[in-house]
Amino acid sequence: MSILSDHWIRQMAQEKGMIEPFVDRQRKEGRISFGLSSYGYDARVSSEFKIFTNIDSATVDPKEFSDSSFVTRNVDECVIPPNSFALARTVEYFRVPRDVLVICLGKSTYARCGIIVNVTPLEPEWEGHVTLEFSNTTPLPAKIYANEGACQFLFLKGDRPCEVSYADRSGKYQGQTGVTLPRL
Repeated sequence: MSILSDHWIRQMAQEKGMIEPFVDRQRKEGRISFGLSSYGYDARVSSEFKIFTNIDSATVDPKEFSDSSFVTRNVDECVIPPNSFALARTVEYFRVPRDVLVICLGKSTYARCGIIVNVTPLEPEWEGHVTLEFSNTTPLPAKIYANEGACQFLFLKGDRPCEVSYADRSGKYQGQTGVTLPRL
């Protein structure tokens, strides 16, 4: 398995629509950077957030998840309560090739503030907006900036295409377009 370079990412984005919209270079301009990097792509977080609040003292159960524990906001700056989290999504829509696995890591700018970005791998032939989880590990409120860099995606090419892709098995998160809550 090898990591794929900016040349490959650019070609796949431009010719196959692997990332839409696609930003061809790192952009900063007073913002948290996003766009194509040497061996990855720094995606942006959209302005759509679901902020966890436990006003009803609910139990978090992945098999019976209730969205009543979230407050939905469409904002340029999302404030996450202390020791809590928010769900969001990427601005970019991804289409993963059959012989590629995509791993996501959080931006160091957020990590250095105690804000952790969590994303599971994007499997071969998965497509959609990526749901992002921002955990505020600090005892203070934490701010996330919409339409700025949130995380970096690394593209790993397998030695051959997989036998069964995410699309083949009709994965439950295939084609998601908004912030998507847990499904069973």
